Amino acid sequence: MSDDITVTRELDLRNLSCPMPLVKISKGIKDVAVGQVVKAVTSDPGALADFPAWAKTSGNQILKTEQAGDETSFFIKRLK
Repeated sequence: MSDDITVTRELDLRNLSCPMPLVKISKGIKDVAVGQVVKAVTSDPGALADFPAWAKTSGNQILKTEQAGDETSFFIKRLK
């Protein structure tokens, strides 16, 4: 599916502890237009629960989640 996703902006959120990955994605998603995708890469283990909850409350959509080692990549589409 990642072949079908065009990433507009990538955020490197590795080595940031909670709540900083959420703070950074909340600001970073506003730097792209509605309909565009941000890829956020984090090493925070809490992100697996935090990012889906944030997406739901912020009105954005996680298109895909990829895990590699201790890193998780979220592909997030801005909906509003």
